[in-house]
Amino acid sequence: MISTTAETRSAAGAKLLRGGTLTVLRIGAGLLFLQHGVQKLFGLLGGVDGQGGTANLFSIFGLAGIFEVFGSLALILGLLTRPVALVLAAEMVTAYFLVHHGQGGFPIQNGGEVPLFFALVFSYIAANGGGTIGVDRILANRRKAAPELPV
Repeated sequence: MISTTAETRSAAGAKLLRGGTLTVLRIGAGLLFLQHGVQKLFGLLGGVDGQGGTANLFSIFGLAGIFEVFGSLALILGLLTRPVALVLAAEMVTAYFLVHHGQGGFPIQNGGEVPLFFALVFSYIAANGGGTIGVDRILANRRKAAPELPV
């Protein structure tokens, strides 16, 4: 039989590993997703047309670029992680149905596997949080450490 101390250490190690893995997933997804936004808004990485073109800021693609840049930055920082991830997941499902689904076939055939995969990753982050390192965690720790003021 495993001792209580060993069980506690094992649980603490699993929690640390889970939090670290969520942090890596959040930052990695944010960095990858940021590339889509800078293509649309700034024409970097080939832009929207491969020639450095940008999306019209007042179009649905411009709005998507805004979500992608600012949402990615928030995810990378771990700021408002759960609500931002939920909004980005919804954006990716919307992108799939507006852009890819109408082309028919399976997602691999209509180019929709990337937005659907991002939607799954963002849904996971929204449900499980952003891990152990990030602005959300720093703010939560400060709230816990702050003394309660008498009412």
